[in-house]
Amino acid sequence: MADTRDPAAEITRLLGIMAALRDPQTGCPWDIEQTFATIAPYTIEEAHEVEDAIQREAWDELPGELGDLLLQVVFQAQIAYEAGMFDFADCAAAINDKLIFRHPHVFGDESRDKSAEQQVKDWEAIKAVERAGKAERGTLDGVALGLPALTRAVKLQNRAARVGFDWPGPGDVLAKISEETAELVEARDHLGPDALEEEFGDLMFVMANLARHLKIDPELALRRANAKFTRRFQSIEAALAGEGRRPEGSDLAEMDRLWDEAKRAEKAG
Repeated sequence: MADTRDPAAEITRLLGIMAALRDPQTGCPWDIEQTFATIAPYTIEEAHEVEDAIQREAWDELPGELGDLLLQVVFQAQIAYEAGMFDFADCAAAINDKLIFRHPHVFGDESRDKSAEQQVKDWEAIKAVERAGKAERGTLDGVALGLPALTRAVKLQNRAARVGFDWPGPGDVLAKISEETAELVEARDHLGPDALEEEFGDLMFVMANLARHLKIDPELALRRANAKFTRRFQSIEAALAGEGRRPEGSDLAEMDRLWDEAKRAEKAG
């Protein structure tokens, strides 16, 4: 696709539109009312929609989804500008400076001739310097609280592993899963709801650790499991609809049979 638009001009146009939407006298009432806190959930939602388009390989939708995500940055920057905190140029400058600082082998005089393992070590050393500049002293400091819980669990575990706090291999994690499962059953049978929730959380945390040891992204694995469940349950609904029925007019045994048929059809396909 040929380049027909000027990126700088389009960014300037977007910044102008956002400023107009936030104008106290002539702007949009909804946009004017928004704050950092009220916009943040939309930012997360738009990021997920970008990922969804990529997972579906909906390349015709991706420019629009990326534009929606860009709007979130512009929106937050406009709120900050109005508060006298920073502006969009400061955001752009911050990421430009960070990318240059983190890639001395591209923008500096370091050699690019290094292994992937050495590059990871160098990257972590650079990030450690950045964390020190932010007064982040603890190993786990700086792991964002707003991350999806499974993703944050893996990041926390990776940080701990860098200083040697880790199981040697997946077998040890599997043994821990058995232990946590037994504790969950004990909590279910003999303890209260708070203890049950705690033990369930422990089991989920160890499952995330197993994913890390197996080089699996647990968020992606669960999303794919969700998609598989959706497909197969929709097959159940379609089969019942062919007889003029709905799931509530069926029973578990029949739906289990239809589920197995959907599963066999997927594997055969």
